[in-house]
Amino acid sequence: MYDNLNNYKVFYNVARYKSLSKAAEKLFISQPAISKSLSKLEEGLDTKLFERTSKGVVLTPEGEVLYKHIETAFESIIKGEDEIKKINELGIGQLRIGVSTSLCKHILLDYLKGFITENPHIKVIIDCHSTINTIKLLQDDKIDIGLICETDIPKGYEYKKLQDIHDIFVASDSYIDNLHLREKDDTESAENPYFFAGNLTSFIPENNKKDDFKLSIKDILEKSNLMLLEPNNITRTHIDSYLSSEDIHPNQILEINNMDLLIDFAAIGMGVASIVREFAADYLESGQIIELPLENEVKKRTVGFIYPNGKIKHAALEKFINYFTYNIQK
Repeated sequence: MYDNLNNYKVFYNVARYKSLSKAAEKLFISQPAISKSLSKLEEGLDTKLFERTSKGVVLTPEGEVLYKHIETAFESIIKGEDEIKKINELGIGQLRIGVSTSLCKHILLDYLKGFITENPHIKVIIDCHSTINTIKLLQDDKIDIGLICETDIPKGYEYKKLQDIHDIFVASDSYIDNLHLREKDDTESAENPYFFAGNLTSFIPENNKKDDFKLSIKDILEKSNLMLLEPNNITRTHIDSYLSSEDIHPNQILEINNMDLLIDFAAIGMGVASIVREFAADYLESGQIIELPLENEVKKRTVGFIYPNGKIKHAALEKFINYFTYNIQK
């Protein structure tokens, strides 16, 4: 392919306006420069492209063939330039955000609502993934920005904290009451000779009653149906580390891939769930679930946006960064 695109641009304009002088005026160059570019193009293609007439220039049959292809290419370029102009003038653009379903529902939506109101021409695409996968998508340039739980940030990326979050353990009142009763009965069965295979065959002596029986928080976490997020998740790793540090070894774990389901399952009495307090405020306030009082609280974490550092950012991303930065500072 002949490699001087500037000469093709000259050819396109001369063919379009059928005049060397009009093409020169359009391109802001001299007419001799136009003639020189055409001569170079014809020499490079070893083909005569124009015939000179008293009224201007006309394409040769070979020139017609070339113009048919060049016209399509340059019209596409012009169309692209017009779209870019609209983006710059109207704020039209596209923003790709990576986020988990829980962070999207409980944190991102509040930011998006105001941002979209102020920037209705920007198309927002949401890609729901875990924090680990969100970072990978960002590194692969498949998203522009990610909302993640705090973790190790790769070199070349900036992390902007939005808020603190607190991991807690919750359950329904009824589940905890039933767990106490179940473990009380199991203890009495093991210690009382009048119990056989769980059936009462005689009365229980008064001095063997355990009305003050109560499980510790460690016992509850070990003996309950403990509901956690699936492995290979930043939150699950954080909780596993906490349980290990407190020497808590659950006997039964139910793994769920969605924190909102953990909250709902706890509310209907399926077990004890590890959740983020900020994501279950309504459930806690209404009493559908209760927070278990830990002797040592789980270390708090942060949630924030991650995006490339130092890289030239497109207009939509720049607007979004400025928007949430302003709202953090308010």
